[in-house]
Amino acid sequence: MDKENHSSKPIIISIISLTLFLGIWELVCRGGLIDPVFMPAPSKIFARAVKLIGNGELMAHTLASTRRVMVGFMISSMVAIPFGIFLGSSRLFMAICDPFISLLRPLPSMSWIPLSLLWLGITETQKYSIVFMGSFAPSLLYIIEATKSIDPLLIRAARNLGASKLDVMREVILPGALPQIISGLKVMLGIAWTCIISAELVAAREGLGFMIMNGKEYFQTDTVMLGMVMISITVMVIDVVFKKFERRLLPWTR
Repeated sequence: MDKENHSSKPIIISIISLTLFLGIWELVCRGGLIDPVFMPAPSKIFARAVKLIGNGELMAHTLASTRRVMVGFMISSMVAIPFGIFLGSSRLFMAICDPFISLLRPLPSMSWIPLSLLWLGITETQKYSIVFMGSFAPSLLYIIEATKSIDPLLIRAARNLGASKLDVMREVILPGALPQIISGLKVMLGIAWTCIISAELVAAREGLGFMIMNGKEYFQTDTVMLGMVMISITVMVIDVVFKKFERRLLPWTR
């Protein structure tokens, strides 16, 4: 019982803190201390959310952005994980690929938007490519470093005991590197959201980025704020799902 009470205290404190913040924000806005054009009250944002939920726009924009993020991120991860483990395990191929990785790594996702529009037009494939290009190189570096962090003594011990290269990869490198790889991918998921919002702000017909930009064009600050809130909520939900997946995949890290 004491443990349950102890674990529930931070949640209660967080709820009280959020409620106080929203209450103060509402009072300041209702008191006329802030121009609603620049900062609408929480009640106005909530009213806008109810309206957009009613006509289906909010869910459509949220699902569009989520789909683009997850498809681009999954493709990026599927390429980066095996390639990163391979490069992290081979000095020769790492030396060959390192110049190209160093060239790609500093490029922000925004820099790929003009080229992707020229190559692919305003299509879903273009949105997926922005997420891929924005998250691939950093993900690859996380995975390479995670693979390199494995203690060489463990690898030598496994080989001395007769383990093949495949056995070493499956029994030593993967279990040792996976916790860091998963942690890196969680960070990259947030960056993937930055990538897609940047792409939708420039060229899109739907999505949370489009909703934010459209709200800005019509001076609907409540729509802009609602889009920002929906990004945060969606990322938090995905993060909870990601953590559950991590616990199932890596039960020894609990």
